[in-house]
Amino acid sequence: MDNPIRVLVVDDEKDFLFTMDYWLRTKGYDVITAANGKEALDVLNKGPVDIIFLDMHMPVMDGVETLKKIREINKDTPVIIITAYAADEKRIEAEKYGVSGLFYKDKDFTESSTLIETVLRRHKGLK
Repeated sequence: MDNPIRVLVVDDEKDFLFTMDYWLRTKGYDVITAANGKEALDVLNKGPVDIIFLDMHMPVMDGVETLKKIREINKDTPVIIITAYAADEKRIEAEKYGVSGLFYKDKDFTESSTLIETVLRRHKGLK
């Protein structure tokens, strides 16, 4: 890869964030982590990323509010929702603001890299 894909992972669970960061780096991605929505917006205000994994249930600013503000900064960046719940009202509300995929926390981390490639391929096809 000439320029590695920049992935922003936003989640307040430190163990999940650490594991996701480690897994994606081993696959060659440039990973930036944020523990809440405010930190994520700070990252995005400094420069673009290629794709975002966003947890729905966080302190400071929840996933829906964060997604709304992300869309004010960039309407096109693909966002993959992270959730632990199949029936998640926040996830359903977030879909109104443009969600490109869904990653369940109980899934194998190998699925995260497959999801990134699928979403980015689909996203590039739409442009």
